[in-house]
Amino acid sequence: MTWPTCSQTQTGLSSAFRRFSGRTCPHVRSQSTALHFYQNRQLELFASKEAQRLTLRQLVFFGRMMDSDRLIKSANYVRTELPVRIAHRLRDLQALPYVVVTQESVAKVYELYWSAFEKFRRHPPITNLTENLAFCEFLENILDEHAPVIPSLSLGLSLSSPHLPPDSLDSFMRRMLVSRISRRVLAEHHLALTKSFGSGSSKIADEPHVGIIYTGLSMKRSIDKCVQLLRSQPYDIEDDSGECVPNRGWPEVEVDGHLDAKFAYIREHLEYILFELLKNAMRATELNHRDASTLPAIRATIVAGENDVGVRISDQGGGLSSAQIQSPSDLFSFSHIRNATRMDPPRLGALRTASSIGVKATVAEQIGRWQSQDEESDSVAGGKDPEREAGIAPHPRIGLGLPMSNIFTTYFGGSLELVSMDGWGTDVYLRLPKLGTNLEGIEL
Repeated sequence: MTWPTCSQTQTGLSSAFRRFSGRTCPHVRSQSTALHFYQNRQLELFASKEAQRLTLRQLVFFGRMMDSDRLIKSANYVRTELPVRIAHRLRDLQALPYVVVTQESVAKVYELYWSAFEKFRRHPPITNLTENLAFCEFLENILDEHAPVIPSLSLGLSLSSPHLPPDSLDSFMRRMLVSRISRRVLAEHHLALTKSFGSGSSKIADEPHVGIIYTGLSMKRSIDKCVQLLRSQPYDIEDDSGECVPNRGWPEVEVDGHLDAKFAYIREHLEYILFELLKNAMRATELNHRDASTLPAIRATIVAGENDVGVRISDQGGGLSSAQIQSPSDLFSFSHIRNATRMDPPRLGALRTASSIGVKATVAEQIGRWQSQDEESDSVAGGKDPEREAGIAPHPRIGLGLPMSNIFTTYFGGSLELVSMDGWGTDVYLRLPKLGTNLEGIEL
């Protein structure tokens, strides 16, 4: 059976969106969603433009000698570029089958995108520093409003995956998430440039940076930081069957290779990738050796080439293949056909919870949640959470870590490969461009 596209079902979809907009959507507009879902001249105008893709080197070069004129120019670039990128994603959403686009979580994302498109389109030009500060506040509000996008999209597409071929679903999700990263990079880079311009600072923790791009980023320092953060969390872990396994302490991580390797990159992206890869390796090692007296170490090997920097993370966690995962690369997929865990009730429930809270896909966000959970536990009599002590309140696993790590890796032309040696462990090969000359990997 072939599902009709949105343009083939205008009448039914219009009524569906009217019902949705008036009943459940927290981002209700004064007019029905149906009125802006189809022919809209402004959307057509912006969607007809091509995004101006940038490289890390271009972002660094422009931001290095910052003055008020360049800062205002940066603000107006963000103001005019983001609605173009949002318009392309609105078109993508409109091309989804009727049964998918009317799914509640997907419709919620559409409303968020349309609202942001209208706000950017109507925002007046920035002409001075005072107006730029107001624009920065506007940007921060938009970023906060869009925190639910990642889990909402994942939930909506997981529930809708029976209605989309795996290739189509994964291609759609990739375009949506890469475009989202690109918009956040432009917005957060401008926010950081504004902050640095106001304070006159361009160095943090001995690592020089321009905006959000660190020009002398140490791979070893980032690995050590992620390891330290992970090893400071003593929580029990949940195995694939849902059983809670006491944590006896995380395995050691041995770092070797080119320890002095430095390169220009977005530190937040790099540390998110490393954090997720190391977290998965530690969890797998702990579970695979739950009855052993000691845990084998994880090895992270850094290699700096002429054009890129690579890291191999090797663990003895038993490998990746299972009844639900046939190929390691399927862990990057959002389709239940390639990754059956997408339809697991606990994962769907965790995604629903995350959709109400929001996910920005940063290490700081995860650490912040751990700390808030510590505070909640400390508030219980005796300083312990009885549910956590009983093993019935494990940290929810929403299945976004590896897919988002892959998206972050490939955004500027890197690669992430998982090689499973079933019965022994997994080698993860991360390669990132070193020269900063690769264009953003956004697709129009």
